[in-house]
Amino acid sequence: MFFYQRRIKLGKRQGKLTNNIYLLRAEKRWTQKYVAEQLNVTRQTIHSLESNKYNPSLILAFDIAFLFQKRIDEIFTYEDGGGN
Repeated sequence: MFFYQRRIKLGKRQGKLTNNIYLLRAEKRWTQKYVAEQLNVTRQTIHSLESNKYNPSLILAFDIAFLFQKRIDEIFTYEDGGGN
């Protein structure tokens, strides 16, 4: 079997990961503390996620998606800012 490989030049990316956790949490009337307890993280982590100051690990992103019963791409959006 023949596989085609494409080489991609990876440089420093200038993109930004955003999310709508605040809106999803508000729809369910959940507190930051409640979400934090469900995910086994601190309330400060939830605050940092909501204010886009912290990017979650892949495992945490999956846990958040499971908690809100959404796909990851329905919660997180990567905005490519260009770069090399």
